Amino acid sequence: MNRDEALAMLRGGPDGIAKWNEMRPKTPHLECAELDHAHLEHANLDRAELDGADLQAADLEDCHLVGASLQGVCLESANLREADLTNADLWGADLQRANLQGATLRGANLTGADLRQANLVGADLEGAKGVNLSGAITEE
Repeated sequence: MNRDEALAMLRGGPDGIAKWNEMRPKTPHLECAELDHAHLEHANLDRAELDGADLQAADLEDCHLVGASLQGVCLESANLREADLTNADLWGADLQRANLQGATLRGANLTGADLRQANLVGADLEGAKGVNLSGAITEE
């Protein structure tokens, strides 16, 4: 699967995501991908290389991003509710106003990540590195 085919599937709504999850033997390089406002609910993006991608206001609810590289990614106002970001690298990521309610961020690298007004209620941050909760929402 080449990059263009991968992006077409990821932009293809629930049917595209189902096809992506079924066909994904290897994660293509998706650095700097334009996926703002994309519907990526339940997508398996484990170990994806999404450095510098635009995922602003994307719906990533219950998405699997275990070990994903998300350095410098824009996730402003994205929905990451119940997403699994275990060991993900979110160095320098923009997570302002993102919904991370109930997300798993165990062992994630959040060094330099902007979490202002991000909803982290019920998020699991055990072992996460570089966490700065200044301005983040941590209680209901």
